[in-house]
Amino acid sequence: MNSLPGKHIVLGITGSIAAYKAAYLARTLIKCGAEVQVIMTPYAKEFITPLTLSTLTKKPVVSEFFDRRDGSWHSHVDLGLWADALLIAPATAATIAKMATGVADNMLLTTYLSMKAPVFVAPAMDLDMYRHPATQDNLAILTKRGVTVIEPASGFLASGLEGKGRMEEPEQIVEQLDAFFAHGQRLKGKKALITAGPTYESIDAVRFIGNYSSGKMGIALAEVLQREGAEVTLVLGPSAQSIPQGVHCVRVTSALQMLEQAQKAFANTDIALFAAAVADFRPKAPSTEKIKREHLTAPFVIELEANPDIAATLGAHKDFHQIVGGFALETEVNIEEARHKMERKNLDFIVLNSLSEQGSGFGVDTNRIRIISDKGEPDVYPLADKHEVARYIVDYIAERMGI
Repeated sequence: MNSLPGKHIVLGITGSIAAYKAAYLARTLIKCGAEVQVIMTPYAKEFITPLTLSTLTKKPVVSEFFDRRDGSWHSHVDLGLWADALLIAPATAATIAKMATGVADNMLLTTYLSMKAPVFVAPAMDLDMYRHPATQDNLAILTKRGVTVIEPASGFLASGLEGKGRMEEPEQIVEQLDAFFAHGQRLKGKKALITAGPTYESIDAVRFIGNYSSGKMGIALAEVLQREGAEVTLVLGPSAQSIPQGVHCVRVTSALQMLEQAQKAFANTDIALFAAAVADFRPKAPSTEKIKREHLTAPFVIELEANPDIAATLGAHKDFHQIVGGFALETEVNIEEARHKMERKNLDFIVLNSLSEQGSGFGVDTNRIRIISDKGEPDVYPLADKHEVARYIVDYIAERMGI
């Protein structure tokens, strides 16, 4: 299997003794048909020379924002648009920490922040540095944002100790990239729309009607679709979750705002997934000021009006080429009720999960789903991490599209 011919790989090299492996890594990528552009941090040049890497890649190595000879500018934005993947190998603890916190003090880090393509990091450090809680927290942050961490290997380290922390071998890194591109680009050229999170409907200036949705399921779907090559627009209600790299996120608060933004994207969408927990009702006359308790008389009544059903509104305009799916969260497993919702909203399928099943629902990291469609009995899936559940759903969509 070789899916790398013609791929544009930005290879970031940081200041680690493992930088010597970057020469083998660049050479292996090029032998597989990839085009490689190297970016080096200033400290990386203490371990391996730019001349070595430019000779191997047939491209000048980028290290500074400006070429000191002629003043020409190296555009990190252009590199972010050119790349099919950013691979940082070796990735030191310092670089990983800066990536996690958004520090952009060198060319490699600014390129990372501008990157539209998938990002891979191959950590390289001493075993105690690798297993330190700070490093593990930083890697977890990057993983949540959609960065793929290529686990380091165990063995003898430069410190003389033995353990986990040495950068994975170049051949194994290339194999992981190859596998990603072979499996991960089924939806290249497709556009996807996802709604996610809750909506908040104002009662007054400080209070609202809402729900417990975190947006985790919809964000996981956005990440998997983006990794599969789709151009993803995520219309997200109030959520504290991190947004995956490369996903276009439009933040909204209310159901009406979510509908407006979803309508803008829907017509040009190949895949639409309505995963948001939209409030069914909103106060008819919200106050622009805080309602004072002492000014109320019992009983205090809030008159509500119905919010639009976003999935049904857009489902009514579904084109033949579009795959449109919705979600149904119920207190019980009610297949027929979910099927009725699917038909009423003109959806191709609906994902059913139940609050009655342990590990499902709002705020948790797992889910147990059933995919219901007009094609026979429901597909039942085991309890799994929401990223794995997102993979089940995207695999189902790809199968329906014949990909």
